[in-house]
Amino acid sequence: MNSAGVVTGARITHESGTVDDLAAASPESQRRSVADFLSVPEVEEALVLSTCNRVEAYVVTTDSAVGRAAIGEFFDGTDDDALVWSDHDESLKHLLRVACGLESVVLGEDQIIGQVRRAYEDARTAGGIGSLLEMAVTKAIHVGERARTETKINEGVVSLGSAAARLATSERSLEGATGLVVGAGEMGRLAARNLAETGVSELVVANRTVSHATHLIEELDVDGRAVSLQSLETVAERATVIVTATGSDEPLLDRRHFGDSDQVVVDLGQPRDVDPSVAGLEPVTVFDLDDLETVTQRTQGKRAEAAAAVETMIEREFDHLQSQYKRARADDVIGTMYESAERIKARELETAVSRLEDAKGGELTDEQRDIVESMADSLVSQLLAPPTKSLREAAQEDDWRTINTALQLFDPDFGSRDDGGEHGERPQSLFGAASGPIGATDDD
Repeated sequence: MNSAGVVTGARITHESGTVDDLAAASPESQRRSVADFLSVPEVEEALVLSTCNRVEAYVVTTDSAVGRAAIGEFFDGTDDDALVWSDHDESLKHLLRVACGLESVVLGEDQIIGQVRRAYEDARTAGGIGSLLEMAVTKAIHVGERARTETKINEGVVSLGSAAARLATSERSLEGATGLVVGAGEMGRLAARNLAETGVSELVVANRTVSHATHLIEELDVDGRAVSLQSLETVAERATVIVTATGSDEPLLDRRHFGDSDQVVVDLGQPRDVDPSVAGLEPVTVFDLDDLETVTQRTQGKRAEAAAAVETMIEREFDHLQSQYKRARADDVIGTMYESAERIKARELETAVSRLEDAKGGELTDEQRDIVESMADSLVSQLLAPPTKSLREAAQEDDWRTINTALQLFDPDFGSRDDGGEHGERPQSLFGAASGPIGATDDD
């Protein structure tokens, strides 16, 4: 794949939809979803990012209408009002913002950059990463790392796990209480670590695989024990604070798991780990992902200055990304030009050698052939040096009339393909809309 293509993106996030909207949109597998996108003949590249706070899809096509149709099928059955569409530039700039944590529930949280990496690896394994998304995602990861090392965007509450513990302690003191974490994955580990620092006297971790819960308990400086999910009926009722963070398709906790004691429950599951009916139990206070705004608003206020610095960083990195695409597009054309010249050189070289050998009455020596070939190489190199320079300058100046003319001159098949606009307009395959500049441009 070359650098040509238009990116179309769409997403449902914690800002645009509810927990239920996110649950309805969540795919079973990022990798399988990418493979499904690639089964559409016109889709050249694809990336799917699915976390508890966002489901995002990006596709690369030669026609944005094809991209919208493919993504529309992916989000079929979800609430249209919760779906946010983005064009080429906006999609790629949004990806940079996501990796920096600017789009997360907890501003600047660290988990999302690892989730972007996993989405990239899943897409690459499925064959969905070509040159366009390769540059875009690696740029996003790069700027995400810069944001965290060069600013204070991730100081303080930096994950949903820590936000959950903060939310629980805002409701009541946990000193000497019993805490329960359901799920020993990445989010569960963060929640457990933060609960262990709140003063709980005992921490129970329930997980489908008990050995994983055991390893987590061993990492913590708190009395604790690991249990299976089947033990929830006995341990949930005795816990003062419960944080759930699993990938279960069905709720793991319902009314029968709770008694008459005062309990705080923070449900980080996506879909929900706690049946909505539990919120109707008077002694139980239930929070879900939508309720974390109270914590994140305070966080955002403290990090406003850092966020502004990251915004500036993103704008600069986005400009660099634009330049990368322009250089890549120019290199595509230059490569086509050199391939055409090499074909002509090889043909004429064989003709010249044949005539020399006929005149000589025998084969040329290796030294003589090398001299002729060297002369041919030198001629090609010197003749193509000026247009090579001009094409690179044309790409930087958005002079796509010159680029298209070069393609027409050196690529016989160019006129039969839909690679660019007419009358000198920018190629649809590179920019999406001819009027826009190039761009390429949680959460667990």
